[in-house]
Amino acid sequence: MRPGLFRTKFISFRGRLNKMADLRLLANMNISPETVNALSEKGIDIVRVSQILPVTSSDREILDLARQENRVVVTQDLDFSALLALGGFNRPSLITLRMTVSDPEAVTRKLLDLLPELKDSLAKGCAVSVDDFSFRVRWLPIR
Repeated sequence: MRPGLFRTKFISFRGRLNKMADLRLLANMNISPETVNALSEKGIDIVRVSQILPVTSSDREILDLARQENRVVVTQDLDFSALLALGGFNRPSLITLRMTVSDPEAVTRKLLDLLPELKDSLAKGCAVSVDDFSFRVRWLPIR
């Protein structure tokens, strides 16, 4: 396996809720409200962009909000990585989902599996790209 790529595996979320308490997520509009609700029910601090900003908000405005509120952006939109790279930003952290299946149940399962494993990296400032079988972490700022 190439460096930076790791197979995802099931990780029990029980007993890890306290460790996740300081992780704050901001779900982009392409993340289902069902996923947001399911993660919130598991004790994760997550809000959807539409709960805070107008639905017409730009990606830059979403990044600015995430930076101000110390939230990790969760999205399926590839533009966020480009904006972080071009801007030379070291915050906010970003999770980009590039899965072939994007139904709310699959997305929720994937995030519940990965968040405990990624928590420390996300706190330091990184962009994570997630596909069906692996994830890749790039430290911010992206060069």
